[in-house]
Amino acid sequence: MMRIAALALAVFALTACGGKPSADTPADADQAAADRAAEQAAAKKQKTVFDDQLKALDKAKAVEQQLQDDKEKRDKALQAQEQGG
Repeated sequence: MMRIAALALAVFALTACGGKPSADTPADADQAAADRAAEQAAAKKQKTVFDDQLKALDKAKAVEQQLQDDKEKRDKALQAQEQGG
């Protein structure tokens, strides 16, 4: 019974501390917006274990696009030779 009461008290205490801060003044609102922007920027810059694989995938997509472009150029040149020759 004592453990349950202690647990309930701890949950209520944590719940009371978990609310969002209110922006009473414009300066507080600006600071909160700046904090959120900084957190988002940090999240974007955070290195993950997948960064190397994503870079390799992007490079492969770029190479594939280049090959497709080269193929289209060769096809157009071939058609021009067939029609003009």
